[in-house]
Amino acid sequence: MVHKMSLAPSAFKAVAAGTKTVEMRLYDEKRSRLKVGNIIEFVGTDGGGVIKCEVLSLTRYKDFFEVYGMYDKVALGYGEGEEANAEDMYEFYSAEKIGAYGVLAIEIRLID
Repeated sequence: MVHKMSLAPSAFKAVAAGTKTVEMRLYDEKRSRLKVGNIIEFVGTDGGGVIKCEVLSLTRYKDFFEVYGMYDKVALGYGEGEEANAEDMYEFYSAEKIGAYGVLAIEIRLID
C-alpha cells in the first residue's frame, strides 16, 4: 500500500539525502493504517518534488519526548551541529493532540 504525506523543506531534504531515517507523526487514524513494508510518498511542502520510502518499522510512544530519547538526532532530521528538542514538535502538533493520540516513530528507507 502507498501512503502520501507532506514534509517541510528541511525534513524533505534530509530524507532525500538519506540522513533522516525516522519520521515522527501523531498516531492518528491515517497513521494507524501504516504497515511495515508499505511505501510512503513524501511530498515537499515547497513544491520540492516527491520521494518514496519503505516503512521498516513502526513504534508507538506516549509523546515526542520518548521518541527523542530513543533515536539519534540525525536520524530524526537534525544536523550534527543542531540541538534536538522534542518541544520543536509543538510547531506541528498541539499538546492536546499529542496526549489524545500518542505518537508514532516510522523508521524509513529511501527507495528512489
